[in-house]
Amino acid sequence: MWNLLNDDAAFPTDAATEVAPVVPLFGAADDETALSWQERALCAQTDPEAFFPEKGGSTREAKKVCTGCEVRAECLEYALAHDERFGIWGGLSERERRKLKKRVV
Repeated sequence: MWNLLNDDAAFPTDAATEVAPVVPLFGAADDETALSWQERALCAQTDPEAFFPEKGGSTREAKKVCTGCEVRAECLEYALAHDERFGIWGGLSERERRKLKKRVV
Protein backbone atom coordinates (compact mmCIF):
# COMPACT_ATOMS: atom_id res chain seq x y z
CA MET A 1 0.00 0.00 0.00
CA TRP A 2 1.00 3.59 -0.59
CA ASN A 3 1.00 6.19 2.14
CA LEU A 4 0.34 9.48 0.34
CA LEU A 5 -0.03 11.57 3.49
CA ASN A 6 3.36 11.05 5.11
CA ASP A 7 6.38 9.39 3.49
CA ASP A 8 8.01 8.55 6.83
CA ALA A 9 4.99 7.00 8.55
CA ALA A 10 3.83 3.45 8.05
CA PHE A 11 0.18 2.45 7.96
CA PRO A 12 -1.29 1.42 11.33
CA THR A 13 -0.86 -2.25 12.07
CA ASP A 14 -2.82 -2.59 15.31
CA ALA A 15 -6.20 -1.39 16.60
CA ALA A 16 -4.60 0.82 19.27
CA THR A 17 -3.16 3.19 16.65
CA GLU A 18 -5.22 6.35 16.08
CA VAL A 19 -6.70 6.65 12.58
CA ALA A 20 -7.65 9.93 10.89
CA PRO A 21 -11.39 10.63 10.64
CA VAL A 22 -13.25 10.08 7.39
CA VAL A 23 -14.15 13.35 5.69
CA PRO A 24 -17.14 13.35 3.30
CA LEU A 25 -16.25 14.36 -0.26
CA PHE A 26 -19.59 15.86 -1.25
CA GLY A 27 -20.87 18.16 1.50
CA ALA A 28 -21.17 17.82 5.22
CA ALA A 29 -23.02 15.11 7.09
CA ASP A 30 -25.69 17.71 7.92
CA ASP A 31 -26.69 17.72 4.24
CA GLU A 32 -28.71 14.55 4.85
CA THR A 33 -30.97 16.26 7.35
CA ALA A 34 -31.05 19.44 5.27
CA LEU A 35 -32.35 17.48 2.29
CA SER A 36 -34.88 15.36 4.19
CA TRP A 37 -37.63 17.51 2.63
CA GLN A 38 -37.00 15.65 -0.62
CA GLU A 39 -38.36 12.45 0.89
CA ARG A 40 -41.69 14.21 1.55
CA ALA A 41 -41.89 15.84 -1.88
CA LEU A 42 -44.80 14.80 -4.08
CA CYS A 43 -42.56 14.81 -7.15
CA ALA A 44 -40.64 11.89 -5.63
CA GLN A 45 -43.83 9.85 -6.04
CA THR A 46 -44.55 10.84 -9.65
CA ASP A 47 -42.97 10.68 -13.08
CA PRO A 48 -39.70 12.69 -12.95
CA GLU A 49 -39.88 13.42 -16.69
CA ALA A 50 -42.79 15.78 -16.05
CA PHE A 51 -40.46 18.02 -14.03
CA PHE A 52 -37.84 18.19 -16.79
CA PRO A 53 -39.85 18.75 -19.99
CA GLU A 54 -38.27 19.14 -23.40
CA LYS A 55 -37.62 22.71 -24.52
CA GLY A 56 -41.01 24.23 -25.32
CA GLY A 57 -42.81 21.34 -23.59
CA SER A 58 -45.65 21.81 -21.15
CA THR A 59 -44.93 22.43 -17.47
CA ARG A 60 -48.59 22.25 -16.50
CA GLU A 61 -48.52 18.70 -15.09
CA ALA A 62 -45.47 19.34 -12.90
CA LYS A 63 -46.79 22.66 -11.60
CA LYS A 64 -50.09 21.01 -10.72
CA VAL A 65 -48.23 18.48 -8.56
CA CYS A 66 -46.23 21.30 -6.92
CA THR A 67 -49.42 23.16 -5.99
CA GLY A 68 -50.37 20.48 -3.47
CA CYS A 69 -46.87 19.74 -2.19
CA GLU A 70 -46.08 20.41 1.49
CA VAL A 71 -42.38 21.11 0.82
CA ARG A 72 -42.81 23.50 -2.09
CA ALA A 73 -41.08 26.37 -0.25
CA GLU A 74 -38.07 24.22 0.71
CA CYS A 75 -37.80 22.99 -2.88
CA LEU A 76 -37.83 26.51 -4.30
CA GLU A 77 -35.33 27.68 -1.70
CA TYR A 78 -33.00 24.81 -2.62
CA ALA A 79 -33.27 25.57 -6.35
CA LEU A 80 -32.50 29.25 -5.81
CA ALA A 81 -29.60 28.56 -3.45
CA HIS A 82 -28.04 25.99 -5.80
CA ASP A 83 -28.77 27.87 -9.03
CA GLU A 84 -30.72 24.99 -10.57
CA ARG A 85 -31.00 25.78 -14.26
CA PHE A 86 -33.24 22.98 -15.44
CA GLY A 87 -36.61 21.64 -14.43
CA ILE A 88 -39.53 22.68 -12.30
CA TRP A 89 -38.55 23.40 -8.70
CA GLY A 90 -40.96 24.73 -6.10
CA GLY A 91 -43.60 25.18 -8.77
CA LEU A 92 -41.49 27.51 -10.91
CA SER A 93 -39.69 27.00 -14.20
CA GLU A 94 -36.09 28.08 -14.71
CA ARG A 95 -37.27 31.28 -16.41
CA GLU A 96 -39.65 32.08 -13.55
CA ARG A 97 -36.89 31.47 -10.98
CA ARG A 98 -34.58 33.81 -12.91
CA LYS A 99 -37.24 36.55 -12.86
CA LEU A 100 -37.79 36.00 -9.14
CA LYS A 101 -34.05 36.34 -8.45
CA LYS A 102 -33.91 39.59 -10.44
CA ARG A 103 -36.77 41.07 -8.42
CA VAL A 104 -35.10 40.14 -5.13
CA VAL A 105 -31.71 41.58 -6.10
